[in-house]
Amino acid sequence: MSSCENMDREMQQALIAGTATVLAAAAAIPGRDSLLGEIAICEAAAARGYFLPDEEEWVKLRYSQYLSLRASLLATIEEIGGLAGRGGVEWNSRLPLFATAFAAACILLRANRFIVDLADQHPVLWKKLDEEDKISGIPRKSFTMIYQALTSPRNQLRFLNAADHYTQYRDEIFALADDAVMQPIIDLLESEEPFIERRRREVVKRRIYYRWFSFLRRHRSAWKNVMRGMFEVSGRAIADLHQPGIKPFGAPKRIHAQLQKQILEYAKPGDVFVTRHDDALSNWFLPGFWPHAALFLGKSANHTSEWGELPPAGEIDAWFLEAKKDGVKVRPVSETLALDALVVLRPPLEETELKRGLQRALTHRGKPYDFLFDFRTADRLVCTEVVYRGFHGIAPIQFQLREVGGRLCLPAEEFLDQALACGFELILTAGLDGDRMLTGSEAEQAFLASRSMA
Repeated sequence: MSSCENMDREMQQALIAGTATVLAAAAAIPGRDSLLGEIAICEAAAARGYFLPDEEEWVKLRYSQYLSLRASLLATIEEIGGLAGRGGVEWNSRLPLFATAFAAACILLRANRFIVDLADQHPVLWKKLDEEDKISGIPRKSFTMIYQALTSPRNQLRFLNAADHYTQYRDEIFALADDAVMQPIIDLLESEEPFIERRRREVVKRRIYYRWFSFLRRHRSAWKNVMRGMFEVSGRAIADLHQPGIKPFGAPKRIHAQLQKQILEYAKPGDVFVTRHDDALSNWFLPGFWPHAALFLGKSANHTSEWGELPPAGEIDAWFLEAKKDGVKVRPVSETLALDALVVLRPPLEETELKRGLQRALTHRGKPYDFLFDFRTADRLVCTEVVYRGFHGIAPIQFQLREVGGRLCLPAEEFLDQALACGFELILTAGLDGDRMLTGSEAEQAFLASRSMA
């Protein structure tokens, strides 16, 4: 039996989702050689002292991609860290969680290092990234906050401590490669080792902090002062990135279980749920009020053999096809509808056309998440791309991709405009007027009001 199988179901699910996120994020980080054009744009802007409008659009797109990747990795580290426990006994029984969390930290630091180095060399870029963007919800000085977190001596030493632990238990970690879930993570860690060693040398060279460094090395336990420190700092980073004052910490979602049941009484297979969490990190870098979308497949009574085997749906028997940071998966309602607000749109299709669209969308099940938001390729998908690839071209549905910084994509707000224009029907809204569901003219009025909140 593998180390992964020895963990309970909650840990196994978190591990599977975490590994998918880490691998998708790793694939999304470009190498310096592939960004020569972008570097040339920064150098041209530095020479003139400002960015041109089309260059500024590129900067915002790249920054949004980076923020999406960063937020997903931080959330993954936070979730896995909470399950990893403390102390040597727990560490020995949960080594896959440590390896995955450490891989996420390596990818995160490598992504941070590239953008920080680029901005450090081009003050005009730093200034642009620090600008407030009210439409996207990005506050002033957001990049400076990221820079400070990366260069913090405490954070650097915590990473070094985790790297020491990785080196100490490298043989045990590499033995996990026999497990199908862990094998790509082990390969990733092996490829990251040159970066890990460079980071180790950078930290050690900071001799001004040598006493603190020595103290930590002499007094930390096998797990408590290593991974706890790394996970705690990532948790604080997530807290810092939440939009302040939006809602109290731990406040319940407005779309509660009873309201979810009410909504599903109206929903039909093929409906598109466009959704929102009030304080989600994604609200920072996605334009408008509505940032996300999921495709409703229906309840078990609507299940057809063409869909293939679908997973259990929890207390409410329904499923959604949804792209999140861990990839394109069929998800239960308890996961997809744990929200603060949603709007449901119904495509203008006959039954045979609708079935065709659902089957097309389901062919993308299992693909990784696309942190680059590029609809020109279909090997990785984002949330609205699932709907786009399912329904586009089935008359009368036609979507026009929007070019942003050289990437063709379809943000959720743009999807809403185009879907309504080609005949999608607004069925209901929920969470826009307290914890209530609205239909008819009330739903339309609430929906129009939400668009003015962007």
